[in-house]
Amino acid sequence: QVQLVESGGGLVQPGGSLRLSCAASGFTFGTRWMYWVRQAPGKGLEWVSTISAGGGIMNYAVSVKGRFTISRDNAKSTLYLQMNSLKSEDTATYYCSIDSLGVTRGQGTQVSVSS
Repeated sequence: QVQLVESGGGLVQPGGSLRLSCAASGFTFGTRWMYWVRQAPGKGLEWVSTISAGGGIMNYAVSVKGRFTISRDNAKSTLYLQMNSLKSEDTATYYCSIDSLGVTRGQGTQVSVSS
C-alpha cells in the first residue's frame, strides 16, 4: 500500500524559504518518477515539479522555476522540495504524488506565505 507523508510546511514571510519532505513507503521508491503538486485555497490541484526515478531529470512549472528545487534520496525513500524566494501566491497545501495529476498523494503539508 502506497504511503506518502509530507512535512516541513509552515508560515513564512515573503522572500523566505522552506524545505518540504515526503517520506514514501509501500512501493519501490527508487523506480518511480515522483511529483509535487499543490492546491491553493479555493482552487484545483496544480502540478509543481517532477523528478525522474534516478534524479537526473527535473521539471518545474513556470510559476516556480528558478525558485524551487526538487530532489530525492532513494536510499531514504524521501522526496524533497526546496522553496526559496517564496511569494504570497505560493500559499497552498503541498502534496507529493506518484502521478502528475496528484491522484495518489499524501495528506499534504500547509505552506502559508504572508507578512
